[in-house]
Amino acid sequence: MPAYNAATTVERTVRDIPAGVVDEIILVDDRSRDETVAIARRLGLSVIEHEVNRGYGGNQKTCYRAALDRGATIVIMIHPDYQYDSSLVGVMADLLDRRHCDILLGNRIRTRREALDGGMPLYKYLANRLLTLVENLWLGQNLGEWHSGLRAYRREVLETIPWERNSDDFVFDTQFLVQAVHFGFRIGDIPVPVRYMKEASSINFQRSVQYGLATLSTLAQWTLHRMGVRRSASYLPRD
Repeated sequence: MPAYNAATTVERTVRDIPAGVVDEIILVDDRSRDETVAIARRLGLSVIEHEVNRGYGGNQKTCYRAALDRGATIVIMIHPDYQYDSSLVGVMADLLDRRHCDILLGNRIRTRREALDGGMPLYKYLANRLLTLVENLWLGQNLGEWHSGLRAYRREVLETIPWERNSDDFVFDTQFLVQAVHFGFRIGDIPVPVRYMKEASSINFQRSVQYGLATLSTLAQWTLHRMGVRRSASYLPRD
């Protein structure tokens, strides 16, 4: 759980995780200004605190290092802001354990009506649809959504992809999935409810535009690498 100011939602997120389906819950706090850390410790979570704010991508890097160090074979990343249904983690883990795919995403967009009724702002819905269409066509995939904060990985994915070289900002997620395609991992998704609320973390319009441009830049960078025009360390083996 990459956490930042999640004091009002982290307990609900944890309580919805079915008993006995996870071995450990790691929460990495990115210098929150509320009681996130105290609540997480009261819930019995393994808490790691950043001394300075490292950003969304930087937070995930700490999460994945900690999970690998603990010997995890399946790692599920979920935002502790209650925007995603944590009761599905057992289903996701089972699908990965059965090797149906290597990466599994939560897809919030089954229909336009459902997404909008769930509180997703119209401009975010339109941007999500457009970027997902572009990414599917560009990368030869067929995912319902590329921009989900509910993601599950088999261990070998995290051991292969050089995610440490990615951005510490929000585009980390896009970079990771493009790398996954590059290294030949199988990506799938399952439907999850849409939950947009004032307590849930969400970037504003300006940051959304920056994220969209960074996503397109990532696709262009990968294309140049594949063509041999401009090599990028993001698509070279970790070693």
